[in-house]
Amino acid sequence: SNSDSVLLEDHGAIAILTVNRPAVLNALDEATLVALRGEVDALSHRPDLRCLIVTGAGSKAFAAGADIAALAEMGPLQARRVSEIAHGLGLAMESCPVPVIAAVNGFALGGGLEFALGADFIYASEQARFGFPEVNLGVMPGFGGTQRLQTRVGIGRARELIYTGKLIGAAEAMAMGLVNQICAPDALMPMVLALAETIGEKGPLAVREAKRVMRLGAALPLERALVFEQEMFGALFATDDQKEGMRAFIEKRKPSFRGQ
Repeated sequence: SNSDSVLLEDHGAIAILTVNRPAVLNALDEATLVALRGEVDALSHRPDLRCLIVTGAGSKAFAAGADIAALAEMGPLQARRVSEIAHGLGLAMESCPVPVIAAVNGFALGGGLEFALGADFIYASEQARFGFPEVNLGVMPGFGGTQRLQTRVGIGRARELIYTGKLIGAAEAMAMGLVNQICAPDALMPMVLALAETIGEKGPLAVREAKRVMRLGAALPLERALVFEQEMFGALFATDDQKEGMRAFIEKRKPSFRGQ
């Protein structure tokens, strides 16, 4: 990475992006948001990539929120600019062609939770804590949380979390659908890497199209979204991967996908 605050690790077809500011619980300042956006944009153009994992350095925090010391000095225009940068990061994660998994190892609060919500789904350590404490500071979530949280957990639970600013544990987060899976802290990265490898073994064009159709279809009326699905389902039958996948099934062997 071009920034010390963001680390990039390559595990073959899997990439891991780590927010590396453990001394401030991986708080997201403007430079870190810009660095994350740059890395996600670059990774989105890698044809060999199959999965992206985002996490935080150390054991205490995924990202404990925005950098409050920096925000405290801002006026309205500066604050809106930071919000726009964070929104750009969330949209880049959502439009990244491959699945993005957030591995939440500790606190994911405010802007940190909003960063996680840009991922396709969240796996968490049993020690993870989630919440939107912005109302305690006289502001509201501004990095996408007012919109993304309600699509995950329903509008009633989203309102409750945002209006009260309360923190919830990993088990409660999983029960409401915010988190897909929880595990012991030392098992988190091995579990997420194993999941990414499983996804990586599937037809890569199929996974990419499924993500794109689900993302874009969500903004369409149901009838149009279903037509979109029909078109993309049919288009995959023009690929070598479809022929290989179905031939392998019939021949009772493991497919060898090439992403073509």
